[in-house]
Amino acid sequence: MKFGTIFSFGLVFLLFSCNPKKEGPKTYDDLIPYSIIKIFPHDNTAFTQGLVVEQGRLFESTGQRGTSWIAEVDIATGRQDKKILLDKRYFGEGITILNNKIYQLTWQSKKGFIYDAATFEKRGEFEYDHEGWGITHDRKNLIVSDGTDQLYFLDTLSLKPISILKVNDGDSPAEKLNELEFIEGFIYANQWQTNYILKIDPATGNVIGRLDLSQVAEKIYPGNPRADVLNGVAYEKKSKMLLVTGKLWPALIALRFQNNRKD
Repeated sequence: MKFGTIFSFGLVFLLFSCNPKKEGPKTYDDLIPYSIIKIFPHDNTAFTQGLVVEQGRLFESTGQRGTSWIAEVDIATGRQDKKILLDKRYFGEGITILNNKIYQLTWQSKKGFIYDAATFEKRGEFEYDHEGWGITHDRKNLIVSDGTDQLYFLDTLSLKPISILKVNDGDSPAEKLNELEFIEGFIYANQWQTNYILKIDPATGNVIGRLDLSQVAEKIYPGNPRADVLNGVAYEKKSKMLLVTGKLWPALIALRFQNNRKD
């Protein structure tokens, strides 16, 4: 993955150490501090549903009626290279890559697709009994969200659920779990229609921290008046960079947890 090019269109001022502030009427004592490292261009027509890095390659999925796709993306330019176009009857959702296979969800069709990660050739299909939103894996099982407070762990052979994790944020269910990423033993979930990415302990289902990207989102929206919600979380293990973007966002932000900084 090329991190040498910084995208600048007036957002360069974001390259500072962020200690997030509150969003709305709530305040939290579990905010995770982070630093903005780089800003890259992002296709502002892409209605992002999933984002993943695999062996230095950036993949993105989108979901809109008639125009859902999966593509390998050049991070320096935001352009898509290889591309899979989903049949117009499906609304694409999240993707993840495991064992050289791309797993893709669809929203309300209750059907997922499997592709070869190298060739993009379709390898199979699978079904589930709920909506499809976000997907990641813990190297053993697929982990799927459906917009509720539940996460489904799927066996990679049968592609059937083997367990369901209910996620709690304090005394309340953590609802609207969407795009997912598994990072160093924890599940990170974008909470739909908020600027939070929740850190979830998979052993307990408890939210144990959160990234507040409100300041980032507030600066992004003027770059495209049509920009929608935060959605898109990918982790690059070698650099320990977290890549985040949103639906119709004009930028892809690379950040690093402050406790993982390489000074």
